Amino acid sequence: MASHHHEVVLLDATLSAFSMRARIALAEKGIEYEKKEQDLVNKSPELLQMNPIHKKVPVLVHNGKPVCESLIIVQYIDEVWKDKGNPLLPSDPYTRSQARFWADFADKKVVDVVTKVWTKKGEEFEIAKKDFISTFKQLEEELGDKPYFGGENFGYVDLSLIPFYCWFYAYETVGSFKTEDHCPKFIEWATRCMQRETVAKSLPDPKQVYEFVLIVRKKLGVD
Repeated sequence: MASHHHEVVLLDATLSAFSMRARIALAEKGIEYEKKEQDLVNKSPELLQMNPIHKKVPVLVHNGKPVCESLIIVQYIDEVWKDKGNPLLPSDPYTRSQARFWADFADKKVVDVVTKVWTKKGEEFEIAKKDFISTFKQLEEELGDKPYFGGENFGYVDLSLIPFYCWFYAYETVGSFKTEDHCPKFIEWATRCMQRETVAKSLPDPKQVYEFVLIVRKKLGVD
């Protein structure tokens, strides 16, 4: 018997912020897909076959062909299903270049500061916390008085950043600080994004992230 061939499969990990981006994009376009949770310690033959270069999640498998790296996946979803749902990237080349810049900032800068804030201790943690706050202040400045980073509508930059928000509870609990005290507008933006069903259903419970963070911190000897 032929196995049922799913058109769209997502190799992902529930707690991965990168995987969340792909899940939000698929939800925004209303795409049905099969989610295959990956064990990132013992990587599956399928993951190694579909992403032999980085061996990471997420991987979008569309008609048997893999697309890797979260932002590339989001752009692919936006292009392939451009007739479905709202466009994720702006159509104007300049505006699109700015959206790509801030998504790139999320990958290069935000990922770095959010990782350090829960994996460092003592003086290193204090430095990481300052860096974390100043990075989110930069984002807040870019957001300005707009409801979303691209303006009136939820889009590419919002989608690139909002997955980190479900980790905030863990960062703030282990680090004993409140992002809201420093970046209230950023938290207002995050709350606005979380009101979207496509976002809310794509993100795990912050308590689940916190449990994971505690386990890793023990292994790293941070606690």
